[in-house]
Amino acid sequence: MAAFENFDRAAMAPGTIPRRYKELIALAVAIATQCPYSLEVHRTNAENAGVTEAEIAEVIFLAATMRATAAIAHGTHLVGPRKAKR
Repeated sequence: MAAFENFDRAAMAPGTIPRRYKELIALAVAIATQCPYSLEVHRTNAENAGVTEAEIAEVIFLAATMRATAAIAHGTHLVGPRKAKR
């Protein structure tokens, strides 16, 4: 667990991307991957970084769109003629 915590701290450490944007990105990924722990942690961290409820709502919409896009893209491979199995 310590290795993961160090990994996470390194990723979220100050850098070129401001903290609030990192938290918005992390929140979007948590929504798309449906990780309940990450949802709670990054929502709290985002709020502490000054992210507004309106920004969180927009991130929810964006993450939902990205997840739906992936489902549609993968689903289109199921439509149409099947290739013969060898």
